[in-house]
Amino acid sequence: MHCPFCNADDSKVIDSRLVRDGCEVRRRRQCSVCNERFTTFEVAELIMPNVIKSNKVREPFNDEKLRNGMKRALEKRPVSSDAIEDAVMRIKSKLRATGEREVPTKLIGDFVIEELKNLDKVAYIRFASVYFSFDDIEQFSKEIAKLQ
Repeated sequence: MHCPFCNADDSKVIDSRLVRDGCEVRRRRQCSVCNERFTTFEVAELIMPNVIKSNKVREPFNDEKLRNGMKRALEKRPVSSDAIEDAVMRIKSKLRATGEREVPTKLIGDFVIEELKNLDKVAYIRFASVYFSFDDIEQFSKEIAKLQ
């Protein structure tokens, strides 16, 4: 790590602490040349897989699209923003855990369905009606019966 004061490339770590619930490491360093102290933060770089859409087009994973889709299903439902963020984080973790470089949108949809089922049954039905392309009231009834 280069010293931000003298640009020397030799520093030693004086103190290390976990921050942000253990997702980040805060390191206090001291430059070996000018003895100035500075702080650095270390975060794991986690690479998300690319998404293979139904038309076979590949694009980078976009967590904003995921979040917006879930928010649309959860619109006017009593679910906190924190609960939505937690669900998004769980879905992203599951996607990384696949170890694949590319995943189909169907897999992402399956993870969303699973999370919505736990968050809010009405939002689950809203999302499921689009995701499973319900054509009639009978399909709605069957899906609602599964929830009961």
